[in-house]
Amino acid sequence: MENKLIEELSLNHWQSLSTLLYDGWVLRFADGYTKRANSINPLHHSTEDLDKKIRECEKIYTDNRLPTVFKMTPFSLPANLDQVLEGKGFSRVDPTSVQTLDLESIREPDRTSVEIAEIVSDLWLDAFCRLNNVKAANKNTMQRMLSNIRTKKGFVSFYEEDRVIACGLGVIERGYIGLFDIVTDSLYRNRGFGEQMILNLLKWGKENGATRSYLAVVANNEPALRLYAKLGFKEVYRYWYRVKGEAL
Repeated sequence: MENKLIEELSLNHWQSLSTLLYDGWVLRFADGYTKRANSINPLHHSTEDLDKKIRECEKIYTDNRLPTVFKMTPFSLPANLDQVLEGKGFSRVDPTSVQTLDLESIREPDRTSVEIAEIVSDLWLDAFCRLNNVKAANKNTMQRMLSNIRTKKGFVSFYEEDRVIACGLGVIERGYIGLFDIVTDSLYRNRGFGEQMILNLLKWGKENGATRSYLAVVANNEPALRLYAKLGFKEVYRYWYRVKGEAL
């Protein structure tokens, strides 16, 4: 099933710093940088008492000075988990659209002022942190997370007048290229630069064996939704988070 495959790929492509497997659930930790990398992923069937298991997970995250966050999908297990978490005071936040694209007929980019490196550089990392307003305290964490990715990576930078005005990450595995944290400088948005950067990245992915692409975009991000629709991406499912305590 493609949807579950994408969830598996996304765990591989946006790495945490450490992972704990607990009775079919994947617990991820990355010093609090991003919910994706610091959340519980209930991917597989459970055998333990559900109330006890949730309490144990809360204790584990509390002991690590993190809020307890569950990443929920339509196929999270057990099937009633979302309702149970709601009843325990977990708030539903950040509904997100997961979208896919067949790369067979993607357009050629018109602008090729890009650099795609397979190893993260200080230049790319500095540009990414600047464009995404990443706190200085999280920069080292992010670098370690990116270094943990074990499949082929493409760190893309789009240049305008010798300045990086857009960047992002593509990761290839099992015929898919996942797109992560695509961002354009606010002073250069709505001018087609993000689209051109993505087209270059998808072309690179296709040249390196990818036949499909996937991405995740927060459901209320209208500019990004319009861009991805223009490129041909279509929604296949949504996920959301259940959070207790202060959200990341």
